[in-house]
Amino acid sequence: MPAGLLAPILIVGGRRNLRPRGRRGWDGEADIKPVEGNRYFGVGRGPLNRALRELGAKAILVGSSDPGVVLDVVESKLRPPPGRPESVPRTALVNRLRAAGAFPIVLVVAPAGYGKTTLLSQWAARDTRPFAWVSVDERDNDPHVLLKHVAAALDRIEPLGADVTVAFERPESPVWDAIVPRLSAELASRSPFVIVMDGADALLSTDSTEAIGILIENIPPGSMIALSGRALPRMPIATLRVAEPLLEIGPYELALSRREAEILLRASGVDLDETELAGLLHRTEGWAAGLRLAALASLEDGASRPAGDDRYIADYLGSEYLSRLEPRVLRFLRRTSVLERMCAPLCNAVLSAKGSAAELEEIERANLFLVQLDHHRGWYRYHHLFRDLLQRDLEEQEPDLVPVLHRRAAAWYEAHVDPESALFHAHAAGDIDDTARILGSIAQQVHDSGRAAVVEGWLDLFDVDERLDRHPAVAIQGSSILAARGRADEADRWLHAAERGVASRRRGVAAVRPRIAVMRAALCTDGPAQMQAHASDAVSKLAADDPWRPAALLVRGTADVLLGDRDSADAVLAEAVERAAMSGSTETRAIALGERSMLAAAREDVRTADALAEEAQRVIEEGELADYPTSSLALAASARSRLRHGQWDHARRLLTAATRQTPHLTYALPWLAVQARIELADAYVTLRDREAAEQMLEEARGILVVRPDLGLLGEAVARLELELAGMPEAGTGGSSGLTRAELRLLPHLSTHLSFREIGERLHVSRNTIKTQAISVYRKLGVSSRSEAVAVAEDLGLVEAAEVKDDRLELDEAVGSLVL
Repeated sequence: MPAGLLAPILIVGGRRNLRPRGRRGWDGEADIKPVEGNRYFGVGRGPLNRALRELGAKAILVGSSDPGVVLDVVESKLRPPPGRPESVPRTALVNRLRAAGAFPIVLVVAPAGYGKTTLLSQWAARDTRPFAWVSVDERDNDPHVLLKHVAAALDRIEPLGADVTVAFERPESPVWDAIVPRLSAELASRSPFVIVMDGADALLSTDSTEAIGILIENIPPGSMIALSGRALPRMPIATLRVAEPLLEIGPYELALSRREAEILLRASGVDLDETELAGLLHRTEGWAAGLRLAALASLEDGASRPAGDDRYIADYLGSEYLSRLEPRVLRFLRRTSVLERMCAPLCNAVLSAKGSAAELEEIERANLFLVQLDHHRGWYRYHHLFRDLLQRDLEEQEPDLVPVLHRRAAAWYEAHVDPESALFHAHAAGDIDDTARILGSIAQQVHDSGRAAVVEGWLDLFDVDERLDRHPAVAIQGSSILAARGRADEADRWLHAAERGVASRRRGVAAVRPRIAVMRAALCTDGPAQMQAHASDAVSKLAADDPWRPAALLVRGTADVLLGDRDSADAVLAEAVERAAMSGSTETRAIALGERSMLAAAREDVRTADALAEEAQRVIEEGELADYPTSSLALAASARSRLRHGQWDHARRLLTAATRQTPHLTYALPWLAVQARIELADAYVTLRDREAAEQMLEEARGILVVRPDLGLLGEAVARLELELAGMPEAGTGGSSGLTRAELRLLPHLSTHLSFREIGERLHVSRNTIKTQAISVYRKLGVSSRSEAVAVAEDLGLVEAAEVKDDRLELDEAVGSLVL
């Protein structure tokens, strides 16, 4: 370690000289002389003083044949505490410590109950190096007492030199002029070893911490000194991080893993399932004491979800921490517990006071279950269980202050553009009007970011008719999101609540009317003509930048599709895509792109259909919407695009993702539900999966029973029924989805005949053969004649035969790519 880190080191005449602040210099070599006799630390026979005897101390005798001088040390401080039978093996951390030979200093710092001492004890039991152990307490703030125990611990692993023992046997020996230099020199001369100073944060005196610092400076290569405690020791840790390799183990590293937590709980007689274990681990954050106390509570009352106000946990935290805090610190902790996360300015605003930065710094330094959320010491949060206890205390001691604190937090978050946090605190304060206002402004944005479940949780706060009637903007937003999640009855109920709210003519309800028209169109309860009328009315009244305008254009364009006006539909849907991209309405954009891809495929514009399908898939992936039921149509369109290019595996993955969501795509949005199933059924026909295609057909029929008037979709379902009825049974090509004419063509594809020659034999034109071949390629998911024959042979549709590829015409080999 570079000289001068922990105390000024001078180099005089090539010798190290230690000069602590405020003391005269000491020449590190001048006073160290051999001492007569073979002196060592051993078990003493002298009497103990009464206080030490009460502490279970033993006398340690310095001397051999002579009576010598008796030094009193507390025997229990020199050995690790005995391990508990149910202790969890910390194998990974122990191995990390055993392999950390390049780190002369190890800091193990965490709140009580994280298993610091247990870890160090297990390390001592498994490391090949000898360990010297000192359990530090308040008495070690006397450097003479501290160094005496360090010397005794070192003597346990190898007898000390005579020059060290003589320094301790002389009562007049000064710590800095005799004991420290000789003990340091003894350390520097030893073979690799480890010193553990458990509870080093108890050292508050400058003399004791400087003494430890000097020992650290003289630790030999391969040796380590481990300092543990609930807080960092009062040493220049920041300087040490720069000057020396420093291994730090904190709460994050000490937190028990899932497997370790399971071992602990089973040893305590508690056996949880995976879900319960995951929940318990989340609540305790791997805190070993919390898990053990939760196990006790579970054995008593069967609860598997602990809270900080549970009796065992509350008693532990209270006795270990809260009872020791000054009223000022406890008041700060209690009042800021309303915050899920905190920074100094937020705490100042909530407490209507200043000085929160200093308070947070003090709490962090004391390691009071404060979790740092960034690397700038800007944002923090409390441990879940610690916060639970603080909140309970706040409710009991200052209940009238709780809504005030939440109201201040909501105002601060709104001013700092964090509406989601503002919504939470506004609701906690009981300010329903503010909660509704904030929710109405952010619900769609959050939903479109792939977090529909979060929005559903917010909507649950208003799922009372009185609240919905009073807040129609929230009601219509909820109707939209519930419909998209397939909850038809609830979507309709919320829509009616919005209509009742608008009828009340409260201030601000005018903006809700065109949104109600959008939802009436989307639910399509009265057929496509009325759907078109509602959507057109909404489009005419919504401003260009209104976040609901993309949805209005989407349902208007879809109404045109159902009515057979494809040209108008494509133009309106293109505008919907553009507006949705501008407003960030990713869900609407993905649906509109899927609709446009289907229209392009219907007019045989394959290139455009593929491009639109690819864009829709990208929007879904970037917006994290793959788990949204409304994404099924776009995913199905993307799957069909992949099939057109023979990418079977990719297509199957897309179909699996889309089909997984169809149970939640219900008659709440009937047009979308039926369209998606038709598109999926067509894709399954191409893949020769008749069972899956029939399942999609059956589901589409079921939706038409509830919503029979869906325009051209009824005809599309009838067309699909005929196609499936005409599919040959398994063994005759039925599973391939090929028509009779295409099955008749297959054997000829395996010959050397050209399309013209095949047409002559089958008495049809060359173009007819080419069209049938392209259809075969598409349905088999291939792009050439030879590939088609190979797949047909695998399916048993034709006998194995040689294919003369050099006779294939160029346009035949890639015909499926221009379908």
